[in-house]
Amino acid sequence: MAGVSSEVRGFRFRKLEKPEEFRQLLEVHRAVWGDEGVPTTLQRAIQDNGGLVLGAFADIHLVGFALSFLGWDGTTLYHYSHITAVRPEYQNHRVGFRLKTFQREEVLKLGLSELRWTFDPLQSRNAWLNVRQLGGRPDRYYIHYYGQMPDTINRGQETDRLRLRWELSAPAVEERLGGKTPTADEDLARWNSSTAIVETEVGEKGLRTPTAVAEPSGGLAHLEIPFDLAAVQEHEPETVRSWRHAVRDAFRAAFDLGYRVEDFAVITSGHERRSFYLLGPAPRASPEGAAPPAGSL
Repeated sequence: MAGVSSEVRGFRFRKLEKPEEFRQLLEVHRAVWGDEGVPTTLQRAIQDNGGLVLGAFADIHLVGFALSFLGWDGTTLYHYSHITAVRPEYQNHRVGFRLKTFQREEVLKLGLSELRWTFDPLQSRNAWLNVRQLGGRPDRYYIHYYGQMPDTINRGQETDRLRLRWELSAPAVEERLGGKTPTADEDLARWNSSTAIVETEVGEKGLRTPTAVAEPSGGLAHLEIPFDLAAVQEHEPETVRSWRHAVRDAFRAAFDLGYRVEDFAVITSGHERRSFYLLGPAPRASPEGAAPPAGSL
């Protein structure tokens, strides 16, 4: 990032336009994942044919991007957000949040009302952004979705993913984008009134490990994931598989029973911070019918 001021006061968000900007996208992708990602020719093709390749710029330098394209599931036309990435040194500047809100504005201009994407359910940081701040709702669990991947983040890992649907003009989404979220006390009350479907305990190195998985039993439920997956991978890598399979089994059971992800919260218990998806049973179907159930694949 030579030439970028250390005192950048703001960021500019716009579509990528020039060949050198598409090449910069490869550099950002490499900084995050260790490989180059989407070729520049495909980026241009996406940009000029119904897709969006959006950038966050500090000075003239690209520090983050979001790439999406048209999707169709047989009934609904939407935009599918394939990649969003921010250089590590800018990940505490709310660039990811602002990129997604800019992406939302651009998709609405296209006349569409929904964005979808997938993310790793064990990544607390991503769940916080996608569910808590943006108001997106995961509705499907994919097992080993991409197969084995060669990049530095996913190498050697099972690539389970949650699919998330972001209804861009829903009142709940607009509330979250406006900064209206439950308070810490409200989160704690919700957590205390719900039952665990992933039981955990603290191991010898001070990190939690899953010990049991249970089906939700009709009321509110919470599903724990690592607060810091990178710390688990560094200090107790042998437990990553246990986390992956416990969370997989818990989500599949919950979705098969009609549960929905309603929020994501970080709970402070004693001196420990813990991360939870908050789930609730789907509302009963009206006589006219119900929305399609969530599922797992």
